[in-house]
Amino acid sequence: MSQAYIKIFTGSSMEVLAIKNTLESINIIPVIKDEAQSARLAGFGATPDLLQVYVHKDELARAQKALTANN
Repeated sequence: MSQAYIKIFTGSSMEVLAIKNTLESINIIPVIKDEAQSARLAGFGATPDLLQVYVHKDELARAQKALTANN
């Protein structure tokens, strides 16, 4: 992952979907990284079903503020 993106969350698909929706509502497009899906497609064994949410470093403060306000 580029150094321009910062991981803000790791969790289940349901949690990530809620975060994604919150961020998109304020015009931030997050990058979702799914290691389990990547491993499965590459033919490797299963890994824990945890997804990671990244945002561009320029949008980090707005993303954190929106997620804090949403909780």
